[in-house]
Amino acid sequence: MSAVAAPGALPRPRKFVGGAGRHRLRSVPSQAGPVPKRAAGHPLSLGQDARARLGGAVRELLDADGLNGASDAVRLAVLVLASRTPSETGVVEIRTSELGRWIGASVSYMASDVVPGLRRSGVVSVETAEGEFGQDVGLECKVVPLWDAQGVLGHPLRLAKKEYVTLKRLMEAVMGPGWKHRDGRVSPAGLIGTRTGRGSATDRLALLLLVLEARESGRVRLCGGSVDTKRGRAAATLARLMGCTAAAAAGILGRLEGRELVFRVRLETASGLANRSRLMVPAVAAAHGRTVVDDVQEDRAEALEPEFSDPDVTAGPSEAPDGATEPQASGVTVTDEADGVEPDVAAALHTDHPHLGTPVVDLSLSGGFSGEGRGAEGRRPERACPGEDQAVDDETTAAEPGSPVAEGGPLRVEKPNKSPVDERVEQRAAGAGAGGRPKAVGGEKAQQQRRAALPADLRLGVALGPVSWLWERLSGWQQDQVAAAAKAELSQLEGLGVAAQRAPRLLADRLTGRLEETGGEALIRRPFGWLIGRGLVRRPSCSDRRCDDGTRLDTGAECENCGNVVHIRRARRARTAAQIDRELPHLGGDQRRRVIEERLREQAAIEAEDQVRCRAQARAEKVRREEARAAAQEQAEHERAAAANAETARQALACADCEQQQAGGLCEACGYRRRTETLTVETGLLAATWAAALDDRDDIAAVTAGVRASLEADSKHTQREFLESVAPGELDTDPTGVASVLAFAALQTVEAALSDYRSDALERLGRTEEAEAEARRAYKTEQGRRWFRHNPNGADAITAATKAADTARERAAEYLLTTRLQQLREQTAAPTVPWTDRLPELAARPLHTDTAGAVIA
Repeated sequence: MSAVAAPGALPRPRKFVGGAGRHRLRSVPSQAGPVPKRAAGHPLSLGQDARARLGGAVRELLDADGLNGASDAVRLAVLVLASRTPSETGVVEIRTSELGRWIGASVSYMASDVVPGLRRSGVVSVETAEGEFGQDVGLECKVVPLWDAQGVLGHPLRLAKKEYVTLKRLMEAVMGPGWKHRDGRVSPAGLIGTRTGRGSATDRLALLLLVLEARESGRVRLCGGSVDTKRGRAAATLARLMGCTAAAAAGILGRLEGRELVFRVRLETASGLANRSRLMVPAVAAAHGRTVVDDVQEDRAEALEPEFSDPDVTAGPSEAPDGATEPQASGVTVTDEADGVEPDVAAALHTDHPHLGTPVVDLSLSGGFSGEGRGAEGRRPERACPGEDQAVDDETTAAEPGSPVAEGGPLRVEKPNKSPVDERVEQRAAGAGAGGRPKAVGGEKAQQQRRAALPADLRLGVALGPVSWLWERLSGWQQDQVAAAAKAELSQLEGLGVAAQRAPRLLADRLTGRLEETGGEALIRRPFGWLIGRGLVRRPSCSDRRCDDGTRLDTGAECENCGNVVHIRRARRARTAAQIDRELPHLGGDQRRRVIEERLREQAAIEAEDQVRCRAQARAEKVRREEARAAAQEQAEHERAAAANAETARQALACADCEQQQAGGLCEACGYRRRTETLTVETGLLAATWAAALDDRDDIAAVTAGVRASLEADSKHTQREFLESVAPGELDTDPTGVASVLAFAALQTVEAALSDYRSDALERLGRTEEAEAEARRAYKTEQGRRWFRHNPNGADAITAATKAADTARERAAEYLLTTRLQQLREQTAAPTVPWTDRLPELAARPLHTDTAGAVIA
């Protein structure tokens, strides 16, 4: 039986296995149909070198030490920042909300998890700009490994400028959130750009890794070795790429398959045995001008071409492998079966018997015996007819007498109808666009295939269970929108305080209540509009965000705020009715009701105007605060500029002591000398507190002079030791530096002496009569306490009393030192001369005038 190709499919040069294990390329005659062309410049049409280069860079970033144990959102954020890194500066400026759109996360999740995770990792240096309420609005990030690798030759992260551009375009094609430009242009979202909420970062990261691993045919090379047969080799491959378990990878693949972003296809042999599975990314294949079925056919020709035929089912001898021509490649059955065994190499039992039909080539091309069946009438070889994929209804559409469908023949199968799997494969093979969306067969309008069953996500399945019949009536795109709206509503419920396990049931109850209000699913003409605009929408009856139709979402009880609103409205109506009864007591029932309603409408209009006015006032207050904040910032800038100018002017001043230029008013050596002089005076006063009579100026001057002489001698000794330790001529090159070092050595000597003099003064003052008297009083007081009164001379009493006496003595010594120092400072201060006594001196000074004639003192 001959192998035929799918309708509209273009035969390609096939690769067959020869008798000696050699691969031969055979040409086939051209047939009608468009020639697939590679999409020029498409972001997903990466060459082998670019794919390896970008894949290596991505893996290097994900394997960074700081990302061990980090969430997928943090890891994906690092890749997004790397793709947006300018090659010149390496600094990415991006808003927190925009980065959240790239990874499918909310602003609150970015603030609580992603941005702190980036900081903790150390892979990204993050500088934030705070908003009005202290939140992180803007981010200024630098991917540290990416920037550090720019100077390392051969490093995987040493990317060129064109490679940065390629990586950015790839990220936009995979997960771009979509934009609306100012000129009206709209950039559509990427393949998975609409996927948001929980797990969105994981799905986006998985799709990006699969795209980088996919070859031009869209096939992802699967890992080798033994794997969990329950999960499959595709899940094991993704688990190794993501660094997660096979069970988690299987869930990721399920979600990606639900969005038709990846396919897990399984080839079948004619005997029904499962061949090796394939993991395909159709968008990559479409970007290279190929389809999933093209790759399946090539794989079929390579792996399943038999070396011998089964005599029970072969209509003629098999074609020799080294023949001059080759049979046409056929479409094959593709199944998504995932639970079957995956043998590494499936046995090719006999020639494949595909069920997809196309005209058979002339006998001159096939050698005259490729399995064609001929009837008894000697007519031409049979072929599959149009409409064979439709069921034949005995009552409405019977087969015509001359139709091959009504006749038996070698090409007729038991069930001419195509299985749903075959129809799905043909629709996918009819040409997936560059964006990965399959087009309808026969040139009809492109649309996404619908899924009859509810989403595989258990939470979505529970939430959308009451509207399963409406779900079946939706198209594929509408199902995606409804699923996204349901996920957003579940996330909103969780944000309002509803438990995660209770949110799906709560949403299902809401849909059930909405259906009861409508009258049932049969009365809904437009399922999509009803679900988006009414079924899934929360309807608060008051200002409380947790209210839905008068019920609290977090507790399930009646909303108390709604009760308050109803009470307020009833009270207002009662007050209005009483007022009207007082003003117009003779109104009839209908007229009274109309007047009440009119008065209530007037009050509602007044309240609405008040609300509008309050909002306007709030906006005006916000503008005022912003203007005040801007004015304060401007004032702060002026102050900082003035301070900088003053500091610049101060730095330009000469030293006040040695007149060294550009010394900031005081050079380093003179500053040390001034501090040394101040500490020397303080040291002399410390010695005078116990060694001199406080009312005798001469005695105080003698003590301080002795201390000064001692300190100067010690300082000169220290300076001499330093000069002796330096080699001759070494200090001649920098006289200013030598002066600073000598002055600093003198300062250190005086500081050490000051500490010793203070300790000596405290010890001396602690032995004075005042300190001893204070110690005795504390000793007696401690012995007289009630817990020592029964035994005042015991060991515990004496120890406690001695400790109290020592503490009192120290306090007394510190007090005496403080008071005596203050007294000495007052006595040694320069006496103030009255201004009347200074008049003769001032009158004797000559007067000077400047160029303008002004007097200068």
